[in-house]
Amino acid sequence: MKKKKRLTSTAKYRLTKSKIFFFAVCTLSAITMVPLFLILWELVKKGYKQFNLNLFTEVAPTSMEAMLARISDSPIPGGILNGITGTLLILAIAIIIAIPVGIMVGVYLAENPKKRMAGFVRSLSDLLQGIPSIVIGVVVYIWIVIPMSGYSALAGSIALAIMMLPMIIRSTEESIKMLPTSLKEAGLALGGSYTTVVLRVLLPSAFSGLFTGSLLAISRVMGETAPLLVTALGASTVNWDATNPTSAISLLIWEFYNDPNLANLVWSSSLLLLLFVLGINLFAKSIAKKWKIQ
Repeated sequence: MKKKKRLTSTAKYRLTKSKIFFFAVCTLSAITMVPLFLILWELVKKGYKQFNLNLFTEVAPTSMEAMLARISDSPIPGGILNGITGTLLILAIAIIIAIPVGIMVGVYLAENPKKRMAGFVRSLSDLLQGIPSIVIGVVVYIWIVIPMSGYSALAGSIALAIMMLPMIIRSTEESIKMLPTSLKEAGLALGGSYTTVVLRVLLPSAFSGLFTGSLLAISRVMGETAPLLVTALGASTVNWDATNPTSAISLLIWEFYNDPNLANLVWSSSLLLLLFVLGINLFAKSIAKKWKIQ
C-alpha cells in the first residue's frame, strides 16, 4: 500500500508540473501575440481611410497635392501603383535568379554532406544570412550600379536575390535529407541517370519544402528598404524596364514617412505590404500542410 501511495503521489506531482509548464507555454505564447495584434489594429485603424481603389490604380501623389487635400480635410489623392508594379518587377527578377541557384546549391549540400567544399558553402550560406541588408545593398551598388552608371530594378533584384539564397538553400537541403534513401536507390536501379533521378524524383518529392522555403524567402525580402535605397532608388511613374530606376512599396513608405504631407499614406501602404506578407506566409503554411513529407 505504501508503494502504491508513493507512486500515486509521484504521478500527481508530474501531472501538476506538466499542467504548470503547459500553462506557462500558453501564457508566453499569448504574450508574444499581443504586439502582432496591436500592430494590426494600429495599421487597420489608421490605414483604412486611404485603403480604396485609387490605392491600386494611381501613382503616388506629389507633396503639393497631398498638402491641398489636407487643407480641405479630404483623403489624399493618388495611390501606390508605381510601388506595387515596382515590387512585382523586382521580386520577379529576384525569384528567377535566386530559386534555381538556391535549389541547385541545396541539392549539392544534401547529396555531399561530408565533402569539404559542401561544408565551406554551408558556412558561407549561414554567414550570408547574418549580413545586414544595407551591407548587401552597398556591395551590389559597387558591383552593378556603378558599372551600369545608374540605378535600376535589376540591381535591386540582385540584392534581394542574395538575401533570399540562404533560406532557399537551407530549406532545399533539409527537404532532400528528409526523403528516404530508397527513393533515390529505386530511381537509379530502374536505369535513370543521376540527373534524371534528382530532377524527376527527388525534387518533385521534396516539393513541399522547396515551395514553402521559397515563399518564406520571398516574404522575408518583400519589405526590405535599405538595399533598395542604394540600388533601385525609386521612381514617380510606373516602370517595367529593369534597367531603369524603379519604385517599390517599401521605398514609398520611406518617402511618405519623410514628407509630413504624405504621412497618412504610410499607414495604408504598410497595411497593404503586411497583408501581402501575411498572405504569402499563410499560403506557404497551407502548402506545407497539404504536401507534407511522410
